[in-house]
Amino acid sequence: MKVKLFDLSALPEGGAVSFEIHDKKGFAVKYEGDVFVYENSCPHLNIPLEWQENQFLDGEGHLIQCSTHGALFLINSGECISGPCMGDKLQPIAFEIDEDAVFAV
Repeated sequence: MKVKLFDLSALPEGGAVSFEIHDKKGFAVKYEGDVFVYENSCPHLNIPLEWQENQFLDGEGHLIQCSTHGALFLINSGECISGPCMGDKLQPIAFEIDEDAVFAV
């Protein structure tokens, strides 16, 4: 069953948007024209990643950054490349884009 997460218009290029689905928090990033969707949970301490609402990226907007301990994750794979969870990955959420909206599948 598809569940609508958000309208694609809410996700600007180089930006992020958070959402909640089935008591889980998630977020999406639009980077270089592609959309990536993950659970909002750092693999190190299982805590939310953002420091402010919808603020998931580092200062340059090229990496996902954990606000608690500064771990850095590749946007396109969720792999941690720096910090205490190095080598771990963010949990992806399966999704599809349909009619200008993003749905969990």
